[in-house]
Amino acid sequence: MKLILTCEHGGNEIPKLYKKHFNNTIALKTHRGYDLGALDLFQHLQSLTDAFYFSITSRLLVELNRSLFSKHLFSELSNDLSKNEKSKILKTYYFPYRTKIEYKIAEFIKNNQQVLHLSIHSFTPNLNGDERKADIGLLYDSRNKKEQEFCKQLKVELLKHNPNLNVRFNYPYLGKADGFTSFLRKQFPTSYLGIEIEVNQKHSRNNGMSLNLKEALFNAIKSMRQHHS
Repeated sequence: MKLILTCEHGGNEIPKLYKKHFNNTIALKTHRGYDLGALDLFQHLQSLTDAFYFSITSRLLVELNRSLFSKHLFSELSNDLSKNEKSKILKTYYFPYRTKIEYKIAEFIKNNQQVLHLSIHSFTPNLNGDERKADIGLLYDSRNKKEQEFCKQLKVELLKHNPNLNVRFNYPYLGKADGFTSFLRKQFPTSYLGIEIEVNQKHSRNNGMSLNLKEALFNAIKSMRQHHS
């Protein structure tokens, strides 16, 4: 099994060309601009992988984790850009990122490899006054038995390494909602497993993730890899 690691919301950078549309936007520094701590966790897990990809362009410019038809593809800050500018953003940031990952998966599958894709994200502990009560969310398509089985095993491994973790399935979002993994499942219906790992941002300080949590995930994924190799 080949492991691909991605991080779609690793940073909050806005390219020079578009900075004027984002002047003094506080949202860039919040969970709306990027996934706090996600890139740090991604880098911690990198050595376990066969291929890895990340983006540090803010999701407020274009949302790499949404389909072209999503109303959330462009944020309220980039939605008023001209059709031409939007098309240019897609050509420069959206398609290159998604296409190289798609090609890599296709290459592995062509060589009769199974592909496990772990997409690393983080979520805000409070959304609209609701406290989200999980340390880690494992998102998968509940109709996919292999993904379900993988997440069950990963939870068991995580709790072996840290019994205090609150690990939940398809929380705080559903794994089959519009996203990059949902798109890839359609492209590769048989040899691809797409799991999103969502970590609570309460474990993040200065855009770094707590070492305990990083180690638990590292060791759990490492055990799973040995088990599947």
